[in-house]
Amino acid sequence: MSTRTFRITVRGAFDGLTEAQRAALAADAAEHDALRAAFTPEGNLTYDIAARPAFVFRFSATGKEEEDILEATEWAEEAAKSWLTERGYGFKRLRSTAEDLSQAPLGKRQRRAARANGS
Repeated sequence: MSTRTFRITVRGAFDGLTEAQRAALAADAAEHDALRAAFTPEGNLTYDIAARPAFVFRFSATGKEEEDILEATEWAEEAAKSWLTERGYGFKRLRSTAEDLSQAPLGKRQRRAARANGS
């Protein structure tokens, strides 16, 4: 049995931020720019507080079974909530999507490589 890799995206919006919290988020904005977005085991947060109060966490996780994606998604949501709560940031409209990369369609180069290898 092979290991499956999951990509989990947790989206939401900051809610009820104080001016000090907005200023802190703005000061750290360069570290959380969408151009630096990546799926990581510890989670990667992106936002543009100057444009809108939305944020996105990106997580990567692994599992053995197809059903493990559900547990990984719950874990990612809890990790995002914990990060926000620990810093005192209010949030709303939290929603998650997850993708099992073993089920993702192959790209053109991957299909070509598979054919060349006789798969």
